[in-house]
Amino acid sequence: MDIEKLKSMATGGVDAHREELIELSLRIHQNPELGFHEVKASGWLTEYLERNGFKVEKGICQLATAFRGSYGSAKPTIALLAEYDALPKMGHACGHNIIATAAVGAAVAVRGAIDEAGGSVVVIGTPAEELYGGKVIMAERGAFEDIDAAMIVHPSVVDMSSIKALACIGLEVQFKGKAAHAAAYPQEGVNALEAMIQAFNGINSLRQHIRVQARIHGIITQGGDAANIVPSYTAGSFLVRAEDKTYLDELMEKVLNCFKAASLATGARLEYKWTAYYAPLKTNFALAEVLTKNMETLGRNLGPPLETALGSSDAGNVSALVPTIHPMVAIAPLDVLLHSPEFAAAAASAEGNRGLLDGAKALAMTVVDLIGQPGTMARIKEEFLAAK
Repeated sequence: MDIEKLKSMATGGVDAHREELIELSLRIHQNPELGFHEVKASGWLTEYLERNGFKVEKGICQLATAFRGSYGSAKPTIALLAEYDALPKMGHACGHNIIATAAVGAAVAVRGAIDEAGGSVVVIGTPAEELYGGKVIMAERGAFEDIDAAMIVHPSVVDMSSIKALACIGLEVQFKGKAAHAAAYPQEGVNALEAMIQAFNGINSLRQHIRVQARIHGIITQGGDAANIVPSYTAGSFLVRAEDKTYLDELMEKVLNCFKAASLATGARLEYKWTAYYAPLKTNFALAEVLTKNMETLGRNLGPPLETALGSSDAGNVSALVPTIHPMVAIAPLDVLLHSPEFAAAAASAEGNRGLLDGAKALAMTVVDLIGQPGTMARIKEEFLAAK
């Protein structure tokens, strides 16, 4: 079996669809949709897969905008993960239009290799990465049970073989007090806004005494209705992050105590719920090495894994189940921040388009390595099992 010939077929497949892939990426970028509401993006992506011979299942895992597109029926089964949700008021400031289009572009490009070498490629459409952890739900509902390895390529300001992603959990809080005229009868009110401010102050004090890569951040989503009414209701949304689940559990208790203390101090009743748990990412370095070599053939020299965490990803929950990588492909200068208007612009730029095509080619070539070289797949699985 001529692996290099199959890789050339795969990269040629991306080039053959170049204009269509760029148009698809830009269309998703121009029509940003929030998590679990990605109706247009999901429809366009599945239509592209169906038109190119993929068997598509829509609404998998009881999620309307999740999908699975499959080609081939043999083992190994390689999953390419697609994300396509946008950020509130910032659009695709994390470049999910590129992630999704690179996944479907790579999958379509390896059809010839699968016809010749066997194996299967699966695009798993995973909604709501940014706020709700779509992959968390999908992992719990069995979406990755038959997968041998999973890959996702993320736009960034650096070319990187893998990232370090923190464990993360969301906290939704409400304080319920008692409304009163703020000038005439303030003594009759119970100020829910003061409770939220007290909780913020407690968290700010706590930040001095947490580990260097731990993070606590949040916003007030409702703070009152009028300055002359004692606020009877406030709400906030928070994220707590840590390098591992053990320390995250410890930090969760400390954060929650800040809210409980504010409730006791003000008399406002606290209601809260913890939301989706994002597991820390477990990079499979044997798989990352394969993709790194393929990226190098495209003129991108991927740097070593970052020691500093860049954030969190629900791909971490996938990495607990199957060998997974989450490389980065540069589309903007180093001084551009992710989750910024400047990065949103980069995701629709010429450099963004180049990152899309290079990402798709690197994924496609790596799929060829995995389906065409059993020894490579064996090393990847051996590392995964040893790390469990």
